[in-house]
Amino acid sequence: MNAETRNRIEALMGDYAAAIDDDRLEEWPDMFVDDCRYVVTSRQNHLEGLPHGTIYATSKGMLTDRVSALRDANIYEAQSYRHIVGSIQILGVDNGVATVRSNFLVVRIMHNGEMILFATGCYQDKIDVSGEKAKFRERLVICDSQNFDTLLAIPL
Repeated sequence: MNAETRNRIEALMGDYAAAIDDDRLEEWPDMFVDDCRYVVTSRQNHLEGLPHGTIYATSKGMLTDRVSALRDANIYEAQSYRHIVGSIQILGVDNGVATVRSNFLVVRIMHNGEMILFATGCYQDKIDVSGEKAKFRERLVICDSQNFDTLLAIPL
């Protein structure tokens, strides 16, 4: 793997967190290939091989629909996130797809300024690096806790 590939992967990771944290959710689905998989699950469920999660999408269209629902249909208390993403481990690249792992910590900021530790865990990614821009083929968001707040509305 070369430095250019690493830079494209790191740019994708940074763009991903910034789009969510800066409330530019409409940009989020464009970071995925059309035939993608996005799952938010607990570590326990992942270890037991349970394939579905609290959030489960199998296409970019489903991600776009989720953003539309967040903007137009769902009602939830005003909130934002701040992502802290740890070092990115590129475990390998095979046929233009990188296998990547990184740890995350997400703080939720409520409309009144209250901040709470919302989620910790790791991302396990398959990233298409064959094009000009890197894009997620698969993003597994594996949360350390099995307890999910009912306000899990915004993507992690």
